[in-house]
Amino acid sequence: MSDLVARTGRLQQRYEAGFRLVAGCIPFRYRNSNEADDVKFGKVVEVLMITSTSGPGLLFPNGGWENDETVEEAAVREAIEEAGVRGDLLDFLGFYHFKSKTHQDEFSPEGLCKAAMFALLVKEELSSWPEQSTRMRNWLTIPKALQSCRHEWMKDALENGFFKWLAQNKWKSSKFSISILT
Repeated sequence: MSDLVARTGRLQQRYEAGFRLVAGCIPFRYRNSNEADDVKFGKVVEVLMITSTSGPGLLFPNGGWENDETVEEAAVREAIEEAGVRGDLLDFLGFYHFKSKTHQDEFSPEGLCKAAMFALLVKEELSSWPEQSTRMRNWLTIPKALQSCRHEWMKDALENGFFKWLAQNKWKSSKFSISILT
């Protein structure tokens, strides 16, 4: 059992122009490639996805951005609560709009959401975390993650946010070659 406790409820939830504000991240790591990868590069990029509590497909950690925290703090909190990972929150990847069937309320009757997504370089995987009894972690290459995404907006965040950000920032990791397509 985790000593950490997940936040619940909607009392502190932020809204803007009829949209519920959400914060999340795409956790990632560099893994050494091996012969089975059939890759000539030294490192392979993997992203961490979690199982959904409401159906098939995988998700990136995300949830409500609350009044008493910054958007960055909310993204980090969601990574700890839902995926049990800590790391360095690097860059903002963009805003992604979607409609939630499960999060309709008086402030967003249509369930409109606006998610701020970030890149999170994972430094630690916790052995216990608040939602470990309802979620499993899965490390995937980017192509496999694209196939596994439950929601189109998350595919968009991965493909047009994270993938492009990673390609633009490869020079920061120039001490080794990186494969992002395997």
